[in-house]
Amino acid sequence: MAARIRLTRMGRHKRPFYRIVVADSEKPRDGRFIEILGTYDPLSNPVTVRIKEDRAVEWLKKGALASDTVKQLFRTTGVLKQFPAAKAG
Repeated sequence: MAARIRLTRMGRHKRPFYRIVVADSEKPRDGRFIEILGTYDPLSNPVTVRIKEDRAVEWLKKGALASDTVKQLFRTTGVLKQFPAAKAG
């Protein structure tokens, strides 16, 4: 099983809201997940990002790969500063 940290879409029509989750890489985008790491609301002003930083770093240490969007969110919230190996990837 290869774990991925990615977004899963929630919310209603034209009002997206995302959860940052750890899921098996073979599961569909909105399918089954292992753990919720946080939330991302792109429509709020300013944009709201809440992440359980300790759990995110723990999953990165276990070898979970973050999607490009999640990696950018981690970069803006400072999670990647806590995990140096994720910067290179």
